[in-house]
Amino acid sequence: MRGEAGRKSCGGTASPSDVSGALGFRHDGLIHESIDELTAVAASFLLEGLAAGDAAVLAVGPATTELLREAVGDDPRLLVLDRHQLYRSRTPTAITTFRRLAAEHAAAGRRVRVVGEVDFGTTEADWHEWQRYESVINDAFAPFPLWGLCVFDAERLPRPLLDTARHTHPQLRSREGLTPNQEYVDPERYLATLPVPAEPLEGTVPALAVEDVADFTGLRHAVRRLLAGVDGPADHVEDFLLAVDEMASNALRHGRAPVALRLWTAPGTLVCTISDSGRGWTDPFAGYGPAHGADLSAGGMGLWLARQLCDHVALRRDGSGASVRLTTRWG
Repeated sequence: MRGEAGRKSCGGTASPSDVSGALGFRHDGLIHESIDELTAVAASFLLEGLAAGDAAVLAVGPATTELLREAVGDDPRLLVLDRHQLYRSRTPTAITTFRRLAAEHAAAGRRVRVVGEVDFGTTEADWHEWQRYESVINDAFAPFPLWGLCVFDAERLPRPLLDTARHTHPQLRSREGLTPNQEYVDPERYLATLPVPAEPLEGTVPALAVEDVADFTGLRHAVRRLLAGVDGPADHVEDFLLAVDEMASNALRHGRAPVALRLWTAPGTLVCTISDSGRGWTDPFAGYGPAHGADLSAGGMGLWLARQLCDHVALRRDGSGASVRLTTRWG
């Protein structure tokens, strides 16, 4: 496998010239120890923006939403998003949503201010996806007039996620104000430090194993036959099939032989690993937007589609080559 593009892989549906103003992304973090601290700091951030002509968006839990709406006087300009729907979708969907908000709601020379509370999920694999997201958006949103305040509950979140908060936000907010974050890590370096979570199914006998794919059409039919017998939601299974098809095709077009595929099924889980002996994706931001930006006719959408179609997409490289692991769960 190889990367579908260079740093353009975070390209999205709008280019910098398509969005209002020339202001770029600002990414602040708030690690709070009480709901009072969260409300005071976030409300001040929103009120300051509204007074200056910025748009304002909330993507936090229902209880926090009510407190912040009351704190800003239930201003009708405050847009409320469903936090669960936003952050329990896939990471490219969240990226696309916020880019669209910037394009639709930022006045000329102003930003869209967002108070967001990522739902990191309950598993290490869920954590990995959203830890990457917090770092990736420093690149993905760079030309967009967005100003995010990401809030983290120091009493509830485990240490690895609080470390992510400290490593992915260039500025930190508190009751005392805004300060540069000395623990911030450049996204390329941070992403390289995140280990890929283990997948226990990979240690078992696969339901389908092809060690040297020579017939792509035959492989596609074999995967479809296997998945036809899976007892799961039809849309989940079909999405997984399309992701496998995209990644296998990418490996055959851009990778180095031999291309291998292994697929596991278990109640509520599908896992597929596709590998080749090539270098793999060298761009740490690959797959968080179409590789060629808004011009979808130029191709380069395979990994971007896979990240939208599967719950978890893990890229790995070692001395023997590169692989992509696709995982979908339900129930």
